Amino acid sequence: MSSPTCTPGRWFPLESNPPLLNSYISDLGFDTDQFQFVDVFSTESWALEMVPQPVAAVIMLYPISPPQEAHRATENTDVIPKQQVSDKVWYIKQRIGNACGTIGILHALGNLSVKDAGETLIKKGSWLDRFYSGCPRSLSPTEKASILESDKDIETMHDAATADDANQTGRGNLDDAVNTHFVALVNVDGELFELDGRKEAPIHHGSTTSFLKDACGVVDKFMQRDPGELRFTIVALAANKSE
Repeated sequence: MSSPTCTPGRWFPLESNPPLLNSYISDLGFDTDQFQFVDVFSTESWALEMVPQPVAAVIMLYPISPPQEAHRATENTDVIPKQQVSDKVWYIKQRIGNACGTIGILHALGNLSVKDAGETLIKKGSWLDRFYSGCPRSLSPTEKASILESDKDIETMHDAATADDANQTGRGNLDDAVNTHFVALVNVDGELFELDGRKEAPIHHGSTTSFLKDACGVVDKFMQRDPGELRFTIVALAANKSE
């Protein structure tokens, strides 16, 4: 018997799988002929050199664990109250269970810089175009979340992606425990931000002059907090050089 489709408040999780993610964002209205997700096999220089340039965003999947949760609590008290976040950062809260893959994608695509031709990468009239038009940066993260939660189209498209043949594993049951989480790393006006819908705000990681390298430096910090864990994956939204 097949698993039930998504229910309000909880979705099936997405895989960190570039072919699947590219099919999904294409359905949402993103032009994958220009940029597409590719695997980043390591944070070491040999792997970064394999990634086509420019890179517009990075998405990391990491395991939720006591060290990561302890660090998140410290950020809430010691980092977020003291930092300054540009009002140009597009940020949404996550309140739907297992929606972090879609939230990570929305953070990545919602912060494309002018130099990456962000306006031309999203097709006019598409779901992404309509959603971002209705959720400008000036809208609060919780207001954006409310709009997403009431949108049946994205719920249906997310559900279809989790059931797609491109998935390398079965999606399991809707009530299965999931202890991994997607976050996006973006470059906004030369500043590196970590965007995680579970956190109270974006995390500012300083200026960036070599975005992929600097973003993977943030990934390294996650790995160092949990050195026994292997369940980290990295994908980059990179220029499509296939033609």
